[in-house]
Amino acid sequence: MKLATLRTPAGTRAVQQDGDRLVDLGYDDLGAYLAAGSPAAPAAAPTYPAADADFAPVVPNPSKIVCVGHNYTDHIKEMGRELPAYPTLFPKFADTLIGAHDDIVKPAETDALDWEVELVVVIGQQVRRATEAEAEAAIAGFTVMNDVSVRDWQFRTIEWTQGKIWDSSTPVGPYLVTPDELGGVRPALRVSTTVDGEVMQSDDTGTLLFDPVALVQYVSTIIRLNPGDLIATGTPAGVGHARDPKVCLVGGETVVTAIDGIGACVNRVVKQ
Repeated sequence: MKLATLRTPAGTRAVQQDGDRLVDLGYDDLGAYLAAGSPAAPAAAPTYPAADADFAPVVPNPSKIVCVGHNYTDHIKEMGRELPAYPTLFPKFADTLIGAHDDIVKPAETDALDWEVELVVVIGQQVRRATEAEAEAAIAGFTVMNDVSVRDWQFRTIEWTQGKIWDSSTPVGPYLVTPDELGGVRPALRVSTTVDGEVMQSDDTGTLLFDPVALVQYVSTIIRLNPGDLIATGTPAGVGHARDPKVCLVGGETVVTAIDGIGACVNRVVKQ
């Protein structure tokens, strides 16, 4: 299944793709739908044309967003780091999220805006201290994130969070795709970023150092995971900060972060 949160004149709605239509699932957003146990769409549910879809963040208000740094070997090397023994975690907040086709507004406070395509795990049921089987069962599906980073603020200190939590900066969506359509809960999918048509990142999620199941196990050991929570699994090599010379988003670019089988965030960078 492909699921999404759609903006409508009456507010956001959780929907399921059915051909060229989006079927209303009877809930305000996917977070509420997942919390209700992911029931089938009601009989005679309203539908909306997929071609005209205005996507909200796939889960607009997750209780938590946990991000993983240094999870692709080539990216770890380009950033000059050692392979970690444990996942490197940092938080985001719901206020950072924007829709898959919304503009990315470049903050006036930075000249070091960067892109990061990421596979995101969407949690479908509450889990704590998950076994491997429980972690697999807790994964509702996967989506796409562009973990837009404000690099000059990120590296002001040894702790990254201040460069990762800028308001309304992080596209996520357009769809949550269930594992059965992607080859399971450890999918091997091509991920890529293009900026104005130029390929900047290209890798395969099968090369993740810590795979989605391992991440659900690790994070749920620390804190309860709830339906609709997001785990962003890290970005591959090719970020602007690691290039020589460095490449930054200045405004006017179109950034496409895509994952095969899931879809793409397509966003215009605009100046504040």
